[in-house]
Amino acid sequence: MILRARTVLPVSQPPIENGVVVVSGNKIRAVGPWTDFQSHSDDKVLDLGDVILLPGLVNAHCHLDYTDMAGELPPPTTFTDWIPLITAAKTAWSYAEYAHSWLHGAHMLVKTGTTTVADIESMPDLLPEVWDATPLRVFSFLEMTGIRAKRKPRDILNEAVEKIDSLAHARCSSSLSPHAPYSTLPELLRLTAGLARKKKWRVTTHIAESAEEFEMFAHARGKMFDWMKRNERDHSDCGHGSPVKHFARNKMLGENLIAAHVNMLAHGDARLLGRHGVHVVHCPRSHAYFRHPPFLRERLDNAGVNLCLGTDSLATTRKIGKQKPELNMFEEMRLLAATDKSISPPEILRMATINGARALGLAGQAGELSENASADLIAVPSGKNSGDIYETVLAHAGNVSASMIDGRWAIPPL
Repeated sequence: MILRARTVLPVSQPPIENGVVVVSGNKIRAVGPWTDFQSHSDDKVLDLGDVILLPGLVNAHCHLDYTDMAGELPPPTTFTDWIPLITAAKTAWSYAEYAHSWLHGAHMLVKTGTTTVADIESMPDLLPEVWDATPLRVFSFLEMTGIRAKRKPRDILNEAVEKIDSLAHARCSSSLSPHAPYSTLPELLRLTAGLARKKKWRVTTHIAESAEEFEMFAHARGKMFDWMKRNERDHSDCGHGSPVKHFARNKMLGENLIAAHVNMLAHGDARLLGRHGVHVVHCPRSHAYFRHPPFLRERLDNAGVNLCLGTDSLATTRKIGKQKPELNMFEEMRLLAATDKSISPPEILRMATINGARALGLAGQAGELSENASADLIAVPSGKNSGDIYETVLAHAGNVSASMIDGRWAIPPL
């Protein structure tokens, strides 16, 4: 099949006016200008018309479980105030409510252009049934905590691994997510790090998300420190440096780690992350919900950190008027552009495509239109805008006009 479009935007190379993408099975076989392929009369040509054809977006951090909590939790005064709110909301839900919420979120992502998602799974019993109910390419990272339950770290890890070993899927996969340094014990971090390296698994976690978390680990004090102490957490690992350095001591830093948020950095933290090849995911709307200080993007970028974008959950996204928010990577890209004037539209799009794919171990396979990459692509209207093609993409609002995942139409073109 030859897909023709007004503009093909491979991301890995400059835009191609009057371009084509050749798809065979579930792979891209070629990308180039129409003039190079118009003689291929034996092939099926599908002219998508006045659209921009680009790679499917890669959402590097999401919580599909919490989609239906959109607008239910008002922005808290502090991050620590939010923890009991989300805990109470989760406890009140049934299995059916989680399943509906997950599928609702997956549907939102597909219609707004995401084709691959790194999802934190707090309800592993949903798997693999929800995988079968969506065309998305899903990486489900099984969330592990254990502080309040007072479970042994090895038992927590073994349970997660047993679940992972029971799952097999052509399009989706699972791995591990120790939730955060404050909600997991150092032993669980070390055990996870060792096993993940042995099995060559990706791992994701929340780290350095809030000022209270930073204060807890760097200075052994503050609101989060006190709250976790009331929950009988062993605080002997606090007071020895930043959360990033805490992870370094526990062998968590490496090229297989996808670190969500990383909003608070001590001196040398960015270089430490860059030296170990850690991938960092910024979630602009969640960042705004908690009113965190400006994201230190330039410091991380200058240290060589691979920076990605994610939606986080709708439980941490502000309502606009009476309208509930949607999981939408274009919204994340636009907010980043509005709040960080030092970053260009091409860089933002790379964060939402190529960089996210690299974080998930899919470099050259997703997040770009190139030979032998997976046939994951989306189309958005070109409109009447004759300006910068990247700005046109970032300005896109609403649903995409077409989406293909793994060589199959998730949203067929009109």
